[in-house]
Amino acid sequence: MSVIQLFSIAVLVGLLILHFLRRLWSRKRYPPGPFPLPVFGGIWRIAIRLYQDTLTKPTKESGKTEQLARHFLQVATFGKDVFSPVHIGKQQKQIGQATLQQLGRGKKSVEHQIGEEAHRLADIFAQAKGEPLDPLPPIISAVSSMVCATAFARQYSIKDEHFRKLTEELERALKSGGSFIYALKRMFPLVMSCLRGPQKKALLAREFVLSLIKKEIKKHKEHRQPHEPQDFIDFYLLKMAERKSDVTSTYNEENLAECILDFFITGVETTATTLQWALLLMATYPDIQDKVYKEMEDVFGPSQVFSHQDWHKLPYTSAVIHEILRVKYAFLFRIVRQWARDVNILGFLIPKGTFINPNLNSILLDPKQWKTPEEFNPNHFLDTDAKFVARKEFLLFGAGNSVSLEEHLARAEFFAFFTTLLRAFRFQLPGEVTKHHQKARVELTTYPHSYELCAVPRGNSSQTSKTQ
Repeated sequence: MSVIQLFSIAVLVGLLILHFLRRLWSRKRYPPGPFPLPVFGGIWRIAIRLYQDTLTKPTKESGKTEQLARHFLQVATFGKDVFSPVHIGKQQKQIGQATLQQLGRGKKSVEHQIGEEAHRLADIFAQAKGEPLDPLPPIISAVSSMVCATAFARQYSIKDEHFRKLTEELERALKSGGSFIYALKRMFPLVMSCLRGPQKKALLAREFVLSLIKKEIKKHKEHRQPHEPQDFIDFYLLKMAERKSDVTSTYNEENLAECILDFFITGVETTATTLQWALLLMATYPDIQDKVYKEMEDVFGPSQVFSHQDWHKLPYTSAVIHEILRVKYAFLFRIVRQWARDVNILGFLIPKGTFINPNLNSILLDPKQWKTPEEFNPNHFLDTDAKFVARKEFLLFGAGNSVSLEEHLARAEFFAFFTTLLRAFRFQLPGEVTKHHQKARVELTTYPHSYELCAVPRGNSSQTSKTQ
């Protein structure tokens, strides 16, 4: 090896050491976090194995600086595919919210469709006639149908071959890591494409759903009526035409397909996971389940129709719903936000452009805010007079302007499915099972281990009496 080569290597090594030492020194300006590795940064801490307290556990020492590290995670980005630029995200959010507002009007409003789908789900549960069933497939079917109605203006029959294939692929994606796998795919596309096993199944499921979406977009382009938009695709195509000459526009077919894919993957995953937890908790705590049913019967009777707008008339039911969402939150993190400018907090610099994720574990299970943080306890949301209390500490959906219209829709959807099912059935664990595993399986979602339960029709006194 020549002297020049040795000198070049020495200079390169010296520069790398200098760069590394410089990074170590600069860390003092930022909040505490995992030691940054080359290329991967600090994301190695969560990439090895996720637990609900992955970010909370290392920072339980006292001090305000740890508080900042507990509640926020700085995410290392590896290129444009990890997170979209801010202006793209804003435009896609604007069209999403505007469309949902338009679809929320008229006789066939989104909330009306949610009610219809909730009753279809109850009909599927009724077919089991009180025998043990896995609730996940029918739940995914119902939530997927709701997404189809919003995106395509179509509510498929459960016997439809394409729809059945769609729900099967979504179920496979959910059981194989779902959004967690897709996040890794954006970060490490080459590595993830070489993997086999559950990860490969999740990615194949994603491709199937995306291909179905693109077929629907093609059909809409061929048959759409610009002056009578009926669904999300119609509204989006209309916006694309309006902004065609705008060089800053991000409205295109690729982003349209990705938006709808997010409806399916994230929307179905969130609602399906939350409903799974809800039914399991009701079967585990029959006394709470009975109080919810009694309140609905006392207020509305056996046949009166009610909606999410009536939640304030059901204080105990509302408390139970909020407690389900708190103690069994579906996602480890909320939606990623990007810091708009340099900010100093508690003596630490948060640079402009930093991606931030609120750590829901530290917020929703904070022992300083909740009497029994890790226990299912509806009293967290009730005062001494048994009236519902909207807790400011309940930040599952964010606060202020960060609460999106999509999240309001998610609340309405969960309320409708939950109350419809509990009015129709009494849920119980099958046979000799007295308690199911309550620890969550954790990816980016925190979903329950697979289980079966019995949906006993209300009024079936012979079966119901056995559970009392």
